[in-house]
Amino acid sequence: MKRAVVLLSGGLDSTTTLAICRADGFESYALSFRYGQRHECELVAARKIAKSLGAKEHRIARIDLRVFAGSALTAELEVPKKRSATEMASSIPVTYVPARNTIFLSYALAWTEVLGATDIFIGANAVDYSGYPDCRPEFIRAFGQLANLATRAGVEGARFAIHAPLLTLSKAAIIQRGFSLGVDYALTHSCYDPTSDGLSCGACDSCQLRLKGFREAGLTDPIVYAP
Repeated sequence: MKRAVVLLSGGLDSTTTLAICRADGFESYALSFRYGQRHECELVAARKIAKSLGAKEHRIARIDLRVFAGSALTAELEVPKKRSATEMASSIPVTYVPARNTIFLSYALAWTEVLGATDIFIGANAVDYSGYPDCRPEFIRAFGQLANLATRAGVEGARFAIHAPLLTLSKAAIIQRGFSLGVDYALTHSCYDPTSDGLSCGACDSCQLRLKGFREAGLTDPIVYAP
């Protein structure tokens, strides 16, 4: 069985991606990050999801992106709430974490090389997303090229592949795909600004996109939201 490293945040997209990795016949190695994010409770979800979807191993890397701040997820900045679809699409929001996917993929690449593997899965999505530049197809392609130039394995002939199976799917299509693979979305956490006891706010961009996806999929979101 081929091995693959899967970036797992604990959210809806990365969970579906882990399920797809398994369905594609890979032995999955899940990688999460404690990076100083305000919604660190997502890591509790990630642990449960990795176990539920049969990850061979789940590691949590500790880095601290608060040293640079620059995002509402890593600094004392207000998380936008109750924005319209037009507002979400108008500009890159303050919840963008500078270079986050570049950093996460670099860690994944290192572990992939150590495992003797060549496949990395990421839940990037370029359709129902908040305008993050590191979720675009051109970024995924560019990182794949970098992986083959920047590693000993690549220089010696290995060909790394960055899989982004959700890249062109709507949120509704992602949810439907996950249900077909037996994903338990009650385990997932998507909110950027949860309450102190971990309940999702229902109003941030991430919550709104999630709820929209469930509505359009004709399904009920199984998680509990704050009043």
